[in-house]
Amino acid sequence: MTDQAAAVTVLDWLLDGDVSIEFQARRDLLDEPRPDLQQRISTEGWGARFLAARGDHGHWGQRYYQPKWISSHYTLLDLRTLELPPGVPEVDETLDLILTRDLPHDPSVRPRSDTVQSDVCLNGMALNICSWFAVPEVRLRPMVDFILSQRMEDGGFNCRRNRGGARHSSMHSTLSVCEGVQTWLEGGGTYRREELAAAAREGREFLLQHRLYRSDRTGEVISPKFLRLSFPGRWFYDVLRALDHFREAGCRDPRLGDAVGVLWRKRRGDGRWNVQAKHPGQTHFDMETAGRPSRWNTLRALRVLRWLDGEGPGAFA
Repeated sequence: MTDQAAAVTVLDWLLDGDVSIEFQARRDLLDEPRPDLQQRISTEGWGARFLAARGDHGHWGQRYYQPKWISSHYTLLDLRTLELPPGVPEVDETLDLILTRDLPHDPSVRPRSDTVQSDVCLNGMALNICSWFAVPEVRLRPMVDFILSQRMEDGGFNCRRNRGGARHSSMHSTLSVCEGVQTWLEGGGTYRREELAAAAREGREFLLQHRLYRSDRTGEVISPKFLRLSFPGRWFYDVLRALDHFREAGCRDPRLGDAVGVLWRKRRGDGRWNVQAKHPGQTHFDMETAGRPSRWNTLRALRVLRWLDGEGPGAFA
C-alpha cells in the first residue's frame, strides 16, 4: 500500500470514530470546521458517557480529586480533551461547586481539602479546564497568582517547589502549566496576561533544552516513560503530548526534531499509532485499549506532522 493510500485509509478510520474524534480530525486534518459535530459531543459517544457518570452530589467520583481517575478533576480534563463545548449545565454546575464550596478559602487549588500546600501541576490543569469551559476570569486569578509564584530559575515548574527540595523543573509540571496557560491565552484571558505568556515561553524553552526527552547534561533519555505514547495522558508527560502542545502554541523549533523522529519510528506499517501505555487506576470506561491502534494518538500524531509541513512520508494535506 502506498503512503498516500494508507493516509486515506487512516483518515477514513478516524472519521468513523467517536464524534469527538471526527470533529477534531475534520478541523485539524481537513480544514473543515464543524461546530455541529462539536455540539453533539454532549449527547453522543464518549462525551455523553462521561456526563452520565456524574453523581447526584454534583461530582464525578467521590469529590474534586478523589479517586483517580474518576474524580471531577480528571473527568473534566477528559471532557476538555474531547473538546466538549462550554455551556453544558452539568459541567458548569460542578465547576461552580468546586470553586465555591470545595475551595472557598484557598488562594489556589490543592489536591485535598486537608492539604496545606497547593500543587502547581494541578493548578495548571485546573486553569486549562476552567479556561476551556469559560469560567469567569475573576474566579481564576488565584490560580494565575499561584502559578506565577512557582516559576523556577531554569524556566520551568515543579510541583515540589513549594514543598521544599526541588531545584530542577519537572517535565510533567512544566507541560501541564504550559497547556493551561495556552488555553487561558486562547480564551482571551487578560489578568497578568504578559507574565503568563512569558512563563509559558520560558517553560517551552526548558522543554526544548531537553529536546523534549533528553538530559540537558548528558543527552541520555530522561525516562523511557517519556517515549511511551499514552492516552489519556492525565498528568504524565510524553513526547506526543508535548509535540501537540507545541503545535497548539505555534512554536516551531529545530530542537523538536529528536521527538519528531521518535514519533515517526512509532508509526505502524498501516499508518496508525498504538496506545503504548495506560496509567493504572479506576476509570469510568476505557476509550481505547493499550497495545492496540489508537485514534487519539493517530489523530494527534498526524496533526503534529501536518503542522510541521508534512515532513516525512505519509503526511497529507
